[in-house]
Amino acid sequence: GLRLPHLVAHRLGRPSMDNILLARHRLIDLQLERAISSGEITQVIEVAAGLSPRGWRFAERHGRRIRYIEADLPGMAQRKRDLLVNAGLDSEQHTVVDLNALLDDGPGSLQALVAGLDPTQGTALITEGLINYFDTDTVVAMWARFGRALARFPNGLYLSDLHLDSGGATLASRMFMRMLSTFVGGKVHLHFRSQQEALAALRAAGFDAPELLDPRAFADSLPDCRRPGVSLVRIVCARRGG
Repeated sequence: GLRLPHLVAHRLGRPSMDNILLARHRLIDLQLERAISSGEITQVIEVAAGLSPRGWRFAERHGRRIRYIEADLPGMAQRKRDLLVNAGLDSEQHTVVDLNALLDDGPGSLQALVAGLDPTQGTALITEGLINYFDTDTVVAMWARFGRALARFPNGLYLSDLHLDSGGATLASRMFMRMLSTFVGGKVHLHFRSQQEALAALRAAGFDAPELLDPRAFADSLPDCRRPGVSLVRIVCARRGG
């Protein structure tokens, strides 16, 4: 289990899974909140949201100003729909749909989903935790799919976590990857040998001036970004259009 690694990490002041997961979640929230508050974004698609409460929280906070769509594989999507309905938390502004992020087109694809959205409205696409499950070639193809989907909107914003394969030689990196693998119950992947390589892949997917945000840079406004090890993750903040 994760209890002993968490305890050891805490005692040694080293990265813990909780620290890193909280930091990435808060920083994605912050970037999305800023984009919505500025009027840049009014439609949000979160791919593979699982049981995250982000969609409900943003729909509750912003009401009719936004449309929030969670898109997941059919089994998880139905589970989330049932939970929201049973809790009385479903609304017109917050919906859950079936989607397979690996499909290029056709029913259940991202292209089919965005075809039903308002093409005059800024749209954000979020993946948190998803790309860890796939190798780099699959991630690059996914990013190209995301870039094409967002191209139909005046403003497109992609937010994601990213763990770079920058050698993996440090004890902190090895400990984190072991905990992450245990957490997800399977193999996890690191991607790209450097920030420059990752940014080049995002530009090739059609994103303009993409950034990789270090949570430590947001420590002043986000207390969860002050904890040990948070810089092991980067947050992709990539725009298209606008």
